Amino acid sequence: MRERIVTPQEQIEEKEVSWGLRPRSLDECIGQQEIIESLRVEIQAALQRSEPLDHILFHGPPGLGKTTFAHIIAQEMGAEYNATSGPALERPGDLMGFLVNLSQGDILFIDEIHRIPRPVEEFLYSAMEDFLVNFTLDKGIYTKPLPFKLERFTLIGATTRAGMLTAPLRERFGIRLHFDFYAVDDLTQIVRRSARILNVPIDEEGAWEISRRSRGTPRIANRYLRRAQSFAEVKGDGRVTKQSADDALRLLRVDEIGLDKLDHSLLKTIIEVYNGGPVGIEALAATLNEESDTLIDMVEPFLLKIGFLARTQSGRRATPAAYAHLGYAAPTPDRAAPNPQLRFE
Repeated sequence: MRERIVTPQEQIEEKEVSWGLRPRSLDECIGQQEIIESLRVEIQAALQRSEPLDHILFHGPPGLGKTTFAHIIAQEMGAEYNATSGPALERPGDLMGFLVNLSQGDILFIDEIHRIPRPVEEFLYSAMEDFLVNFTLDKGIYTKPLPFKLERFTLIGATTRAGMLTAPLRERFGIRLHFDFYAVDDLTQIVRRSARILNVPIDEEGAWEISRRSRGTPRIANRYLRRAQSFAEVKGDGRVTKQSADDALRLLRVDEIGLDKLDHSLLKTIIEVYNGGPVGIEALAATLNEESDTLIDMVEPFLLKIGFLARTQSGRRATPAAYAHLGYAAPTPDRAAPNPQLRFE
């Protein structure tokens, strides 16, 4: 899945920086209070019983802290952290390499767990439920299942598409927590904390300006903070203010509510090419020359959240709010071709 508004070199820089910005404990976390309190109770109960945590499923849009919380759980439980991703587990043997090395209470984190192949998923069932796997040796008439007892571990799965998980896999998670977009006030605290860690001079209005245009996502807020820092150092006195943050984000073609070029392109395509919709996601992806997964995972969630996009059985529709924000005349019953007055060309 590609990141947005950054070059490959910037992606490497952002990844290196992001590790230093991650909170290390539940007490350091900002936002997602319901998730924090739920985990605090579950961790305390597990420690009192001297047992591993139940298996945990995190689901929600990307960039909201699912991986960070997995690290924090391992830290709070005093457990070893092991990580992989769904696409990396091509066959049961790939998963077996992780399972046999887990000790009592260790954490196995599988990102994008909805993308694990079906044979690997079925291999995972008994590991999660009975902490036992049957590893098959040889093939054909020489096939010999070898039972292998595992230590009791905690599997943490993260997905942006909980609906793509099969019911048998989903039901094996005892704890299921949904990540929602962050409030602007919470993001402002996150930006100020990141600025302190990175030694970036920033005022309250500058932090708020970045936060309100960060799509409710800490990962994007930290990315915009770095871009605003660069802009302030080159074009100003090095201090991130409301004006310098606004100038930096406009240079990135991020508008006043956080919509970027790809958001504008999607909404304009629905309105101009498909007369406001409905239109299927595959048709949209083909028109925009984008992967449908990119649109579903990275674009649609925020547009749905702010009411600019409606997803119906017949396809995607642009809402009147989207028309108004982009400067189009309100849609009429006969849905004539629009007369655009766009902010970004």
